[in-house]
Amino acid sequence: MPVSANIRASLYMMLSMAGFTINDLFIKSLDGEIPTGQIMAVRGIFLSTMIALIAFRHGVLNRFRELFTAKVAMRSAAEVGATLSFLTALTILPFSTISAILQSLPLVVALGAALFLKEPVGWRRWIAIFIGFVGVMIIIRPGADSFHPASMLIVISVLFAAGRDLVTRCLPTELPSLLVSLATAVSICLVGAMLSSLQNNWQTISSGQLGLLFFAACFLFFGYQFLVLAMRTGEIAYVVPYRYTSLLWAIGGGYFIFAEVPDSYTLIGSSVVIATGLFTLYRELIAGRRSVTSTSIHTRGNVWTERKK
Repeated sequence: MPVSANIRASLYMMLSMAGFTINDLFIKSLDGEIPTGQIMAVRGIFLSTMIALIAFRHGVLNRFRELFTAKVAMRSAAEVGATLSFLTALTILPFSTISAILQSLPLVVALGAALFLKEPVGWRRWIAIFIGFVGVMIIIRPGADSFHPASMLIVISVLFAAGRDLVTRCLPTELPSLLVSLATAVSICLVGAMLSSLQNNWQTISSGQLGLLFFAACFLFFGYQFLVLAMRTGEIAYVVPYRYTSLLWAIGGGYFIFAEVPDSYTLIGSSVVIATGLFTLYRELIAGRRSVTSTSIHTRGNVWTERKK
């Protein structure tokens, strides 16, 4: 029996989230033995090479001059900020806590789109965004004895990632995605090398650590590729909710590899964040359908007017 496009897309999205999570697990397993800048540089070399080879195979590498724009530079800078803050906190915080805070990204993107891109947001979505941020506060618990300052680094990472996604919406549609990914990977690699040079903390990497970084890059690339497949195969409304499976992968990986058990606050807060994120997506779909219906009615009205003439 043939599998529908949406079912295949949902599987692609779950595989994508697994790829990103496994990449994070490999990095966390280094246990802070390698400086953040060096991780960015070495993993960036592997990832840049993979993307460059695919870009060459697709014949888009010769269009690299199209990358020299302010928007591409802004996107790369935002990605560098997100990566740097994320990797710094990765070895400090429980894995499930990090993933739970990251689930707020769609809410932050919706907020940024309303504030900076002037996209319409109704009062229901404003309330959902506010409640979602309350969920994040439940996870972080500022002022409590269990609060860790490193959790704010994940919040900063989410803000940078949201900025990256908002800038991505403004990129020219004819600009190949592979080139954008390549520019980002190279930027992270170069900034990591510069950071290691400034801090003068580059150290010898064992073969085992190099292997972990290589496989981390492979799974990161794996995640990127399946994310593209998911978004191009199925309907966005059907596919996007499966992003939240990353939390399940993270809880499972944290438990079986690092013996981490998320506390009740993390579970409650992440449930609130995911629920409000899904509601925000639902409201966006409703608004989109109304816009399409309004446009259709307006078009039919114009056609009828022309016929009467």
